[in-house]
Amino acid sequence: MIWRLVFSLICSACLAMVATSDASAQRRPTNYSQSITGNDPVATFFGFGGGYSGGSGPIARTTVSFPDNYRPGTIVIRAGERRLYLVLGNGQALRYGIGVGRDGFGWSGVKHVSAKREWPSWTPPAQMLRRRPDLPRHMAGGPDNPLGARALYLGSSLYRIHGSNEPETIGQAVSSGCFRLTNEDVIDLYQRVQVGATVIVQ
Repeated sequence: MIWRLVFSLICSACLAMVATSDASAQRRPTNYSQSITGNDPVATFFGFGGGYSGGSGPIARTTVSFPDNYRPGTIVIRAGERRLYLVLGNGQALRYGIGVGRDGFGWSGVKHVSAKREWPSWTPPAQMLRRRPDLPRHMAGGPDNPLGARALYLGSSLYRIHGSNEPETIGQAVSSGCFRLTNEDVIDLYQRVQVGATVIVQ
């Protein structure tokens, strides 16, 4: 039957992808500094670091109309919308879905991107450890790290725009004041943003 042949081909493709994933995991350096958009065919298949639209998260990134009164390269975060806009110029911006600070942890203001890190390590600040003493004191960068695949540091503050190992939280108010994207989207954003870029949180 035709449907059995189709089913067999799908299963074969899935098994091949799993085998490729296992091989890629064995080759991945322990510091995870290699971009997952590089030689990882499974990540590429699922759209990591894609173009102007797409991504596998709950909110697809897309190009939208945007006011011209911002310099290209500026990041505008509209926390109430749970969206981040990267201004492209010519009346357009690239829009990403984000997770934002939960009640009592939201903020607004202007910052600048002070640093960029691939597969950043994470050291929970003292105030977070007081709330959550079960958290590790330090976590090396990697797929299990809550900062995800990339991080953009905002000025001298503890706030970041970063990836997430919980993509289902995108679009929700769940963080301690940081802005989280899917790993696919934060890699895409990271490649486009320069250190020194203005970040406007509204």
